[in-house]
Amino acid sequence: MKVWHYSLEEAPARSGPMVVTLGNFDGVHAGHRALLATAVRRAHERGLPAAVVTFEPHPTMVVAPERKPRLLTTLAQRLAVFEAMGMDLAWVIPFSRAVSQRSAQSFLASLEQVLEPVELHVGRSFRFGRDRLGDLLVLEEWGRDAGCVIHPHAFKAYDDGWLSSTRVREAIEWGDVDEAARLLGQPFVLTGVVVEGDRRGRHLGFPTANLQWEQEQLPAGGVYVTEVRGARVGTPRLGLTNVGEKPTFHGLELSVETFLPAFEADLYGAKLEVAFLHRLRGEQKFQGVEALREQIARDVEAGLAWWSAQHD
Repeated sequence: MKVWHYSLEEAPARSGPMVVTLGNFDGVHAGHRALLATAVRRAHERGLPAAVVTFEPHPTMVVAPERKPRLLTTLAQRLAVFEAMGMDLAWVIPFSRAVSQRSAQSFLASLEQVLEPVELHVGRSFRFGRDRLGDLLVLEEWGRDAGCVIHPHAFKAYDDGWLSSTRVREAIEWGDVDEAARLLGQPFVLTGVVVEGDRRGRHLGFPTANLQWEQEQLPAGGVYVTEVRGARVGTPRLGLTNVGEKPTFHGLELSVETFLPAFEADLYGAKLEVAFLHRLRGEQKFQGVEALREQIARDVEAGLAWWSAQHD
């Protein structure tokens, strides 16, 4: 997949025609994936490239930073999904105050000049342009003049309820990572590098990998069954991940620490992906170190049992 990091003015003109999709795609949830899959299928049917247009940073960070959501995914994660879905081009438009002040019609004119879209696939509620005045009616009016067929997609969840990045975010904030996985179409994943922590896990007999996570959104405090992936880990394997401030030790800073049963290799400096599969319990404060050690042993036993049940 080719990746552009061009402004609207810098992108090479007349690079199309293409089948295009447009959006922020935070989380790349199940509805986003269905939209992307449809765009790729239509591109193949027409013998044309499929292009996805997105923005970095998230537009809300520029126009209303006080309302900016905690993002579910990094740009690298979004690009990886786009490529896996079969996109030929990802155009990442650097979002700025100047971009936010462009009218919807001006933005579409630039899109037409560069990509020459013959089909445009968007979420039905997607808004763009100055004051978010660009909507489905604006798109359809432009499409008639530009010879581009507009395909609006209604995002529905597995339960026929509404589906959005906000709903995914709320599930994760509650620690309901099972629900988040149903909405996303895959487990919620944190990525990052393993850094040195306070080594309390090692002193308790359960050495952990302390993740310097890259995402903005974290699951609610607690202990989770996770699947850990990375070059130094080898085959994806079970992890027991604690998210929280370690209340037993007087509320130290927030951390994400993962214990990998029956794994002893050095992971300092390793890049890991930690996929959250199931929450075992919420964050707790224990009377002392021994009580905490006993609970961790029970957590490991419960995690192993859950993992085994899923892999039978």
